[in-house]
Amino acid sequence: MDSDTLTGLLKNVAEKFPDRRALSVSGKFDLTHARLNVLIERAASRLVSSAGINPGDVVALTFPNTVEFVIMFLAVLRARATAAPLNAAYTAEEFEFYLSDSDSKLLLTSKEGNAPAQEAASKLNISHVTATLLDAGSDLALSVADSGSVSDSASELVNSPDDPALFLHTSGTTSRPKGVPLTQLNLVSSVKNIKSVYKLSESDSTVIVLPLFHVHGLLAGLLSSLGAGAAVTLPAAGRFSATTFWADMKKYEATWYTAVPTIHQIILDRHASQPEPEYPKLRFIRSCSASLAPVILSRLEKAFGAPVLEAYAMTEATHLMSSNPLPEEGPHKPGSVGKPVGQEMAILNEKGEIQEPNSKGEVCIRGPNVTKGYKNNPEANKAGFEFGWFHTGDIGYFDSDGYLHLVGRIKELINRGGEKISPIEVDSVLLTHPDVSQGVAFGVPDEKYGEEINCAVIPREGTTVTEEDIKTFCKKNLAAFKVPKRVFITDNLPKTASGKIQRRIVAQHFLEKP
Repeated sequence: MDSDTLTGLLKNVAEKFPDRRALSVSGKFDLTHARLNVLIERAASRLVSSAGINPGDVVALTFPNTVEFVIMFLAVLRARATAAPLNAAYTAEEFEFYLSDSDSKLLLTSKEGNAPAQEAASKLNISHVTATLLDAGSDLALSVADSGSVSDSASELVNSPDDPALFLHTSGTTSRPKGVPLTQLNLVSSVKNIKSVYKLSESDSTVIVLPLFHVHGLLAGLLSSLGAGAAVTLPAAGRFSATTFWADMKKYEATWYTAVPTIHQIILDRHASQPEPEYPKLRFIRSCSASLAPVILSRLEKAFGAPVLEAYAMTEATHLMSSNPLPEEGPHKPGSVGKPVGQEMAILNEKGEIQEPNSKGEVCIRGPNVTKGYKNNPEANKAGFEFGWFHTGDIGYFDSDGYLHLVGRIKELINRGGEKISPIEVDSVLLTHPDVSQGVAFGVPDEKYGEEINCAVIPREGTTVTEEDIKTFCKKNLAAFKVPKRVFITDNLPKTASGKIQRRIVAQHFLEKP
């Protein structure tokens, strides 16, 4: 099996660290790397011999964060098929779009099933199979009749670096979701990049807090840990819970965790109201998928005594693009997403010319972790891969030390009467207000200026803030033209399933209110 494949890397890990813990379901059971490999091989054989999966077929999976998802996801890859993980909370109409757009041949779910997904699959004549693992000693049971074929039929399959392995959709921050095929080489390249920058090894352990249908949790949390011979714990409930998070982190001797800013803020709020008697000693805390305000970074470091390393990633790059380094490798800069990791990165102007340090432009990348192109979308591919680089759609600049600073999305920059305003800058000011827990700025149509700034804030627990309070605070910390014209005080901000705040959706949500 080629070492330039994720499946090859995981097989090597199982041989090198057979008896080390690979995967735990909190409070239930543990699987070693060797046992996990056996379960994957057997499940892959069942997919081939009983479910009729052929190389190149797409298999959709919709599960909570369970052991069955992990095994079946990796079994699909081992069978030379393509895994398409889907959010279990989708409606039947959304499932129909994603199943159809990915050309899925099979739907895999937990034993409990998923009614909207099954409804969509039935409508599209897609077979549905459930997967169940009772305990560490059992084989994973699939709800499909055994064909009586050779039980190790997957052993005859040889994975290739060019095998399409993962099919995801962009989160659609500025447009309709686009299909992103990622190969075995894309996956293993990203896993090696993540392992390298954070020095992940068999001594590490983490608790998964992010959904595994999203590239952040899947690549940074799960696959990079398994690829390093490290251990992963899945919460018993199959999803993040602030009430069990630190208990799991302590019990399973976690050395790090990765999350989005909204999760970090939930963890901080819990710490403020119900602190733990003691916290585990962590090597680092990682933040990604959205901008982390420097004030939140500082609070995290003070509360939990570990460096907080902000990173920059996207689906098309198989997650990681840049990261702040571990302390022994250099400083980590609040407000920066660090240095490029494992790929070329440049700041280009509109003519495709590389910009000097401290000059703003579009962040562009190229490397073995980058997708070869969107599925059936020549228009997006033409725009996305101009000048021989992949264009992220993000505006940023490198400082004189080579650290990347993001200014905003090309389509999210607020154009107020010709003044281009980064909503990230306004977010950062909102979050320094002592009584603000979460805040997000966004552009709204305006007759006079074309666009105007609004914002929404969630007050910290036990505090009260008014629209005037926020405006007064912003006036002291921002140029007058950057001060939000309207402030929405709320107890909830609409987010994507991965915890990401999309300004377009937030704007729509609040503009619909009278």
